[in-house]
Amino acid sequence: MTLTVLVPDDLGLRVLSAVEGVRPVRYSAGAELPPEAAHAEVLVPKFLQDTDPREFFGRLPELRLVQLLSAGAERFIGTLPDGVALSTGRGAHGGSTAEWAIGALLAVYRDFPVFERARQERRWDYHLTETLQDKEVLVVGAGDLGEQFRRRLEPFGATATMVGRTARDGVHGVAELPELVGRFDAVLLVVPLTEETAGLVDAALLARMKDGAILVNAARGPVVDTDALVAELVSGRLRAALDVTDPEPLPADHPLWTAPGLFLTPHVAGSCTGHAERAYAVVASEVERFARGEEPRNLVRGAY
Repeated sequence: MTLTVLVPDDLGLRVLSAVEGVRPVRYSAGAELPPEAAHAEVLVPKFLQDTDPREFFGRLPELRLVQLLSAGAERFIGTLPDGVALSTGRGAHGGSTAEWAIGALLAVYRDFPVFERARQERRWDYHLTETLQDKEVLVVGAGDLGEQFRRRLEPFGATATMVGRTARDGVHGVAELPELVGRFDAVLLVVPLTEETAGLVDAALLARMKDGAILVNAARGPVVDTDALVAELVSGRLRAALDVTDPEPLPADHPLWTAPGLFLTPHVAGSCTGHAERAYAVVASEVERFARGEEPRNLVRGAY
């Protein structure tokens, strides 16, 4: 029996056409759905921000699985009809985001933004910098992305300590976070946005971080209390590297624009060449399992 899968672009059509037992059908979220949508069991969403997922799902009476291209699933939590599963694109963007986190730490420690400003001002600003070597980094989020970061960090002569939702072999539990953060030179956030992680890094946790430490957020903006972070940056006690913010995008008058000690990028950690192909490779693997009657590996179960 052929599984009908709605895909949002031509790349999805091409990749999923090669999967046995699958019939991909192109759709557009802002247009009338094709007739095949009445029998579609899998949806690969690529919605505009003003698209209501609940209304869209209501037009798919036989929907059984929503398969994401992204690792983040927060937009879809609580929107699915009963009996519809949700699977993420975990594994597609972990390497790219881990690469961004390494680059952000190098930029801060080696003063790359400072040297670039000096170049623009035609100043030869020779000075010593810090180094990533021998730094200890606390990685909050022990899934694919956290592991990808750890593997890239260790060749620089730095060490990673992992924190997950619950303690397990080689991984601390999130309940230990308040007692852990004060020992580390940097804290990397790579958790999904859930009810548990929203506001996880609040004023109290920031206050426990080591003087001069760097908070690196490659997760989602609301994981961090923005006002509390701004206060720490303005005081000069902490530094930060952010690829995500709350709110996002930042309004022109937001204090993060002028906060000292901040390296900021506009949610581009996973946005690099080949990102779509990597995402669809994961989608194809998940859909292939589903077509065989197996559970996708990336089903959302509330853990990280």
